[in-house]
Amino acid sequence: MSPLALTALIFGSMLVLMAIRIPIAASMFAAGTIGYLAQTGWLPYANFLNTQAFARFASYDLSVIPLFILMGHFATKGGISKSLFEFAAAVMGRFKGGLAMASLLACAAFGAISGSSVATAATITSVALPEMRRHGYSGRIATGTLAAGGTLGIQLPPSIVLVIYAILTEQNISKLFAAAVLPGIIAMVGYMVAVAIYVRLVPGHAPAVEDAPPPLTFRAVMGVLPIVVIFALVFGGIYGGLFTPTEGAAVGAATTFLTALIKGEMSLEKFKECFYGTAISAAMIFLIFLGADLMNSALALTQVPNQLAEVVGSWGVSPLLVVVAILLFYVLLGAVMDELSMLLLTIPIFFPIIMGLDFGMPKESAAIWFGIMVLMTVGFGLIAPPVGLNVYIVNGLAKDVPMGETYRGVMPFLVSDVLRTLLFLFFPIIPLWLVGFIR
Repeated sequence: MSPLALTALIFGSMLVLMAIRIPIAASMFAAGTIGYLAQTGWLPYANFLNTQAFARFASYDLSVIPLFILMGHFATKGGISKSLFEFAAAVMGRFKGGLAMASLLACAAFGAISGSSVATAATITSVALPEMRRHGYSGRIATGTLAAGGTLGIQLPPSIVLVIYAILTEQNISKLFAAAVLPGIIAMVGYMVAVAIYVRLVPGHAPAVEDAPPPLTFRAVMGVLPIVVIFALVFGGIYGGLFTPTEGAAVGAATTFLTALIKGEMSLEKFKECFYGTAISAAMIFLIFLGADLMNSALALTQVPNQLAEVVGSWGVSPLLVVVAILLFYVLLGAVMDELSMLLLTIPIFFPIIMGLDFGMPKESAAIWFGIMVLMTVGFGLIAPPVGLNVYIVNGLAKDVPMGETYRGVMPFLVSDVLRTLLFLFFPIIPLWLVGFIR
């Protein structure tokens, strides 16, 4: 069997297994097994399994993932989301569409300590959706805003997606986090502008004037002080060189737990739920890692990824066109696959192609910039039809809103995503600016 035919067999097997609803980790593992056995036989395959699992899971860098997940669970169970929304509503409630903008602000702040899109969408929706509906916001704008706002959970550090990208490409996590700060802020502002424009161009989806907007009280300000302290401690320490990202994640988890404890929100039952939730999420990610490792090793044996990189480099086309093609592929892939699976499957194939192209910048800068571009596209896939994981999560919490209305509600935010992606595509200096301050 030719290498190209074998590669098609590996990918085809994975897609067939996914189509019959086999979990993505098992689908990758089975497809990788087929490809590996076809090329090497049983003994090399058994030897690979004997060493690869330990080599992958014994990595110190991987411990950052469950620690940041635990930090997010403590934030979710610790009542932090309610304080965030109360403060944001007090600041933005005086504007037309202000509660929707406040929801986005709360999503960004919560995402900055959770690193998870799903957790951000679900947690802020539970707090913000009843308030938005009570103040006269339509189901369309309310659910669309919250679904889009959830993506800020991965677009701002600490992003689990960026952590995995850093591990796969052997890049500096601190520099990737720094590169995500400005794009994340721009994403939040862009979403708020989208809300402001939409409620004016399409009347009837938000009240003209908020009735009795929440006052900005001392209690509301003090409610967000712990979040500010946690963020400053974790990322100030990481960027200042006081501790590594893994140590920063541990500090963040501990301080978030203490904050929830002081607020009186952390019971023994909730404490157990945080660890159970972390164990389930981390196990899922690590199993996907193992399946992807086997599948990517089988693909590497075919030499097709390296040959593909050489072929693309010999075409002489603009490197930007190659990046655009890869990003469009991610948009299509996002319709059938979650963001972690996409990264683990495709980065080992696409990253060598990117590193073989000349973007007029150092290789490390190109790697970091490409990571941010992938991050933007992954966020797009979380709310774009026909799937959009965040859309399903938010719509599931809004029992009275048809799914079609939620998809209509995310359209202005998808336009914002496209414009922002184009901005960073042609002006890579924007995400790379803060990276220059990290040593």
